[in-house]
Amino acid sequence: QLVESGGGLVQPGGSLRLSCTASGFPLDYYRLGWFRQAPGKEREGVSCISMGDGVTYYADSVKGRFTISRDNAKNTVYLQMNSLKPEDTAVYYCAADLEPLPEVDPDRVQAMCVMPKAPYDYWGQGTQVTVSS
Repeated sequence: QLVESGGGLVQPGGSLRLSCTASGFPLDYYRLGWFRQAPGKEREGVSCISMGDGVTYYADSVKGRFTISRDNAKNTVYLQMNSLKPEDTAVYYCAADLEPLPEVDPDRVQAMCVMPKAPYDYWGQGTQVTVSS
């Protein structure tokens, strides 16, 4: 399973770091992603990362503000969120999807983020992020 943490209430311009830790399986050969869903809106891909953390993808709305990273030794993926805006308010989910081959494919990293409704192997339960003054 995947368990997210690190959400909360933050003022505009503030920062948060989300964590997503896997239990029961190693993340080494999984592509990983962060997604979010705001009230009344569709789920959207925020950022994704390849196995081996060689390739990353960011939605245009978060480029330059968010950073995705992974620590396979800790079986965890992170999302550092800086310069937060009220429009970043949402429930944030992480997902993990096993790669069919042990190689980095940039197209598959992007594909994960632009297909937020795909049936990836594992999903977390979500963590609320609220940006408000």
